[in-house]
Amino acid sequence: QVQLVESGGGLVQAGGSLRLSCAASGSTFSSYAMGWFRQAPGKEREFVAAINWNGGYTHYADSVQGRFTISRDNAKNTIHLQMNSLKPEDTAVYYCAAGSTLATGTVKLYPYWGQGTQVTVFS
Repeated sequence: QVQLVESGGGLVQAGGSLRLSCAASGSTFSSYAMGWFRQAPGKEREFVAAINWNGGYTHYADSVQGRFTISRDNAKNTIHLQMNSLKPEDTAVYYCAAGSTLATGTVKLYPYWGQGTQVTVFS
């Protein structure tokens, strides 16, 4: 079992930056790929970024490519999402996910999810 706790969300002006963190419990953290997803009101949960078990491979949604960076620190059981050049359309609840064997954008391949952290970008 893996428990995930996100932090770092907040209110930011368009063009600004935020850094999300996800702390994981469990001794098998370093064996999992991890991902970030987001869900805006009235919309389905969508993929944002994913990273493989050792950080050697990352994958991004087209909408955030070049603006967001995912990273992980296996010694601290933590992953991060650095979000730069934020836009109002980035407003959503951001979720950390774990447990996939691949750094994929497929929601159903991640069995473990955090509770989410709200990101609001105003213009």
